[in-house]
Amino acid sequence: MLSSSPSSPATSEPSGASFGCSADGMPVALVGDHAYAMAPGRDGRHFLVSGWRIGRPMSQWTRADFYGHAGELADEAAFRARIAEQAEHAREKHRLGRREIGGGTNTPWGTSQGATIYAEGVITHSTAGHGGFKLSAERNRKVHPMLRAAGGWYEEDECWAIVAITYPHLFTGFERRCAERTIKDSWPDAWEAIFGGVLAPGESREKDRRVFEAQHADDWIVVSAITSDQVKGFVECVATPGGKRGAGAEERRFLVPADEYEVGRFGFVIDPDRHAVYAGPSSFAGWQGRVR
Repeated sequence: MLSSSPSSPATSEPSGASFGCSADGMPVALVGDHAYAMAPGRDGRHFLVSGWRIGRPMSQWTRADFYGHAGELADEAAFRARIAEQAEHAREKHRLGRREIGGGTNTPWGTSQGATIYAEGVITHSTAGHGGFKLSAERNRKVHPMLRAAGGWYEEDECWAIVAITYPHLFTGFERRCAERTIKDSWPDAWEAIFGGVLAPGESREKDRRVFEAQHADDWIVVSAITSDQVKGFVECVATPGGKRGAGAEERRFLVPADEYEVGRFGFVIDPDRHAVYAGPSSFAGWQGRVR
């Protein structure tokens, strides 16, 4: 049960965050220029959404003011905890004294439209479509060989984490935690070599994926699925051995009851004793007219 109501006044907390309620009843918060809301989803679920520089009082905000999506929230207490974390992140970032400079530099993602200096030889660039870090040659030599990019460019989706674990003092606690999670998930072998530990099941997406693929190398794994127009209540699935894609991969179609079809972390595994091979008319445009 959410405690906020449209008539609730905005309140400030020691964290520096302000909390209130939107015009459409969502718990909302403000940290600097960054706005956040606990937006409702389906089946009673809620999600953290974000906006920037909403030029109106919180009581006038609506769901349309928010465009970023930052994951699921269990309840309002979880929302407040995430906002407190963001407020601490903002304070730490301010203390780090990063400097904004103009663009113009050529990057692997296009011309830089602006850059931020974290320290000498550590700069992040933003472009129209992407961005990432550029390390000087001296800085780049300190990156672990298993993670080092020859040109010193590290894209912003995952590879930024390599810069963060190499130079943790240039990043906030929140950023360091995100970086560690990213390294564990994407480069578990490097993480184990650097930190001398062994990641257990559930601690690395990549290691878990390898186990899944080894366990199901000979099983039929769904690579495409669509609600069947021909057989009501079923999902028509195209599966291949081990989930392999591309030329030469054998394909078969199966019917799976809709209430059973729930894709796991690495794909849906066909149970040949329960899911029948299907050779009838297809709901897939690319399969219409094909006989299997």
